[in-house]
Amino acid sequence: MAISEPSKTHDFVAADKPTARRVPALWRRYLQLTKPRVVALITFTAIVGTLLASPGLPPPGALLWGNLGIALAAACAATLNQVLDRRIDEQMTRTRGRPLPTGQLNERQALVFAALLGVSAMAILAFLVNLLTATLTFLSLIGYAVVYTVWLKRATSQNIVIGGAAGAAPPVLGWAAVTDSIDPNALLLFLIIFVWTPPHFWALAIARREDYARAGIPMLPVTHGVAYTRLQVLLYTVLLTVVTLMPYLTRMSGLLYLAAALVLNAGFLYYALALKITARAELPMRVFHFSVNYLMWLFAALLVDHYLPALRAS
Repeated sequence: MAISEPSKTHDFVAADKPTARRVPALWRRYLQLTKPRVVALITFTAIVGTLLASPGLPPPGALLWGNLGIALAAACAATLNQVLDRRIDEQMTRTRGRPLPTGQLNERQALVFAALLGVSAMAILAFLVNLLTATLTFLSLIGYAVVYTVWLKRATSQNIVIGGAAGAAPPVLGWAAVTDSIDPNALLLFLIIFVWTPPHFWALAIARREDYARAGIPMLPVTHGVAYTRLQVLLYTVLLTVVTLMPYLTRMSGLLYLAAALVLNAGFLYYALALKITARAELPMRVFHFSVNYLMWLFAALLVDHYLPALRAS
C-alpha cells in the first residue's frame, strides 16, 4: 500500500521555548501515524472495486465491513512503515515532523497501535467478509510494511516499481469482498494503479532528491540522476495512457469513462512532457499533485460510467 503524499513538515521545537508550537492532541498524533490522506485514497479505490464488482449495489456487509477492514489494514501498514523508517524520517525534511521523529509518540505506542489496527482489520475481514479478502489484504500489508519498507526501499532503485504491487491491491480487495474471487476486471484496476505508481512517486522523488540522498535511500533520481528519472516519468505516463484505455477496449466501461480517461491522460502527458523538457523547480510537485487528482477522477469516472445505464433506465 505504497501510495504516497507530501507530508506537512514542521520542525519540532522544545516546549520550554517561547517559539514552541503546540503539540497536537493525542488522537491527532495517532491519526498522523496512519497517513490519513493516503489511506483515504486507498480506501476510495477499494470502494470503487467493491461497487464495480456488482451490477447494482453490492451487499451492504461487503461494502461496509470490507472497506472498513481494508482501511484499517492500510492504516496499520502506514503506522508500521513509520516505525521502521523512523531513523530515515529524522533525516528528511519532508518527514521529520512526524510523531515518531519529534518524540510526540514512541515506538512502543506506535507498535501497540499498529497491532490493534491490524488485528481488528483481519478479524473484520475474516469473520464478516471472507477469507480470500482477509488473506489478500494481509499479504498486501506485509508487502508494503515489510517487503517494501525493510528490503526493497533500501535495496534497489526499482523499489517503487516492484513494491507498487502492494499499493495497487485495494481495488482487487474490494472486488473480492463482494465476489470471493479474483476477477480479470479487478486485475485491470490493479494494473492501472501499478503503472500509475512510478510516475506518481518519482515526481515526488525528484523534488525530494537531496532528502533521499542524505538518508541513503537509492531512489531513482539519486542513483540514475534527475534527467533519467524525468524520462522514465514520461515513458511510464505513455504506458499508463495505453493501460487506462483497456477498460473501454474490454467493454468493462463505456464512452463516459473513455472521455474522462482521454482528458485526464492528456493532462498527465502535458505535465510529464513539461517535466522532461524544462527544469522548472516547481514542476515535480505539480506533477505529483496532479497524479493524485488524476487517479481519484479516473476511478470516479469508472464508477459513474458503471452506474450510468441504471440511471438512464430509472
